[in-house]
Amino acid sequence: NNKEVKMTLRLGDECPDFTADSSQGEFNLYKYIGDGWLVLFSHPADFTPICTTELGTSAKMVPDFAKRNCKVAALSVDTTERHAGWIKDIEETMNCKVTYPIIADPERKVAGQYGMLAPNAPMTMKGKLTVRTVFIMDKNHKLRLNLTYPAATGRNFDEILRVLDALQLTDNQRVATPANWKQGDDVVILPSISNEDAKTKFPKGFKEVKPYLRFTPQPDK
Repeated sequence: NNKEVKMTLRLGDECPDFTADSSQGEFNLYKYIGDGWLVLFSHPADFTPICTTELGTSAKMVPDFAKRNCKVAALSVDTTERHAGWIKDIEETMNCKVTYPIIADPERKVAGQYGMLAPNAPMTMKGKLTVRTVFIMDKNHKLRLNLTYPAATGRNFDEILRVLDALQLTDNQRVATPANWKQGDDVVILPSISNEDAKTKFPKGFKEVKPYLRFTPQPDK
């Protein structure tokens, strides 16, 4: 039941697979992810101003995501026919090429499964339109990030890219990223690592501010 899935999709959970129509034909979530990562984001409606800027911005950033082995897919409750017409507008007004699929979910099956509907949020026609959700999934189909923005607020795609960098870094290194961290900044050594171990694991050295707060240069740079 859609409500149950919506209530239980949390960070670390396996994202449910689905097949749906899209601007590029049949879309299957797991097949599309392949052995990489995915940013899936919903938008309230086609032919709307904020969504147009968002899809244009993300279209320009596809190469940045690709460098991180990450694909992009969008979703709205509109049909593929409307998607096709709107893509032309996006490409014209935002001076870009939309190369990723826009999923059509007119029956709101995926939106219900993924908790993209918010009946009490403004500008959603009492939940008929999706709010601005963002899901980052890894190659194991696990949910790694979930963001929800209201309909009137456009998303910060630089932040989505930043979090993707942080997720991939912390998956491969025994570090965490501090507030406002960005690629190339110092990172924090996990508290579970002793100073003795840190000396060998982090040959660039580290600065101990408190026993639990130790900064080190980004290890993979």
